[in-house]
Amino acid sequence: MFKPLFKRLMPQISASAHCDLPCGVYDPAQARIEAESVKAICEKYQANEDPEFRTRALIIKEQRSNLVKEHLWVLWTDYFKPPHFEKYPQLHSLVNEATKLAGASGAKGSADPKVAEELLAKIDEIAKIFWETKQA
Repeated sequence: MFKPLFKRLMPQISASAHCDLPCGVYDPAQARIEAESVKAICEKYQANEDPEFRTRALIIKEQRSNLVKEHLWVLWTDYFKPPHFEKYPQLHSLVNEATKLAGASGAKGSADPKVAEELLAKIDEIAKIFWETKQA
């Protein structure tokens, strides 16, 4: 008996991978770049008294803080896999602490450059683990 036309036209080859795209697309540097922007904005905010400048600075800082969280979440949900969490049990709490530092209770809600420095330190810890997993 003949196969229905749609079954004959469907590709017969399938592929699978352990991540959405080749792993080369993931990099904690993206989160770090945005966090560096947050820190620079905090420093400029502190050094300027102009209310319009400060308002714009806060808006941009909040946008950059959201991007930090997005980049960290992509690493956490798409790149890191169960074997990584088994080998690095602190990874869940590191990502949680970093995203909180990028959020409303951290750099997004504060114009203090020290908070942004804490965020950068957490991102560096995550990056260290990330690069160790890439070498494995």
